Amino acid sequence: MTTFNLRVNGKPHAVDTDPDTPLLYVLRNDLQMNGAKFGCGLGQCGACTVMLDDAAVMSCLVPVSLVGTRAVRTVEGLGTADAPGVLQRAFIEEQAAQCGYCIAGMIMRATELVEHTAAPTDDQIREHMMPNLCRCGTHMRILRAVRRAADAMHAGPGAKA
Repeated sequence: MTTFNLRVNGKPHAVDTDPDTPLLYVLRNDLQMNGAKFGCGLGQCGACTVMLDDAAVMSCLVPVSLVGTRAVRTVEGLGTADAPGVLQRAFIEEQAAQCGYCIAGMIMRATELVEHTAAPTDDQIREHMMPNLCRCGTHMRILRAVRRAADAMHAGPGAKA
């Protein structure tokens, strides 16, 4: 066991675990942050997507020992049920979740896009979201939600998602 000092959603956490433990397991089992989901465990579905600094990563593939000093952001850090973030609100407005299993990963993947690209095209949204899968088939609603959020963020802080 090794102690790792992580910064998750702006808060420090000390975790004693094996260095090879996937970040996903640390988030879910040690820190009780259950937004990121275990999907395939192979980096093929994206249900476990979180942000490391400004990059979306599949946390099932990232050993906790490789996180280092990078900031971890999960869907829990974007907003709350009472005050959802722009992307969360857009996903709600577009009714983008069916079973909801993939949505936290989808939102985190979309976060990377809208933070790096102020006004993404529909083709950019499709290409960026491609690593994340939705088995319920709500991809078109998810794309509309990302478009809605990108437009709202580009329009300014007073715009509605």
